[in-house]
Amino acid sequence: MDQIHIRQLKMSAVIGVYPRERKAPQAVIVDLVLHTDLQEAGRSDQLTDTIDYAALVARVRKAVAKSRFKLLEALAEHIADLCLRAERIAAVDVTVAKPGALPGIGVAVTIYRSR
Repeated sequence: MDQIHIRQLKMSAVIGVYPRERKAPQAVIVDLVLHTDLQEAGRSDQLTDTIDYAALVARVRKAVAKSRFKLLEALAEHIADLCLRAERIAAVDVTVAKPGALPGIGVAVTIYRSR
């Protein structure tokens, strides 16, 4: 299966278990690997034959901005579900990183979901 990589998608989200984490949005970084067949697009050179990743990124940004999850795992699942709504995406890897999760360190989760 071919892949499209979307890297370092920087956004803000209200996310965290502790009250101090829920007071204001925090930085999150999302990486996506979209598993799809790119052969048709490679031959036709037409956007209609592939995934419009600009449109997908806009949907992900909107969903993350509205989200209020406690766990990175839940946010990753939400993003994976959103990606899999696109007809051409057979599977997706979602990594969600929270650079300031703990003092001096960042934390990330990665999930893989398919149809």
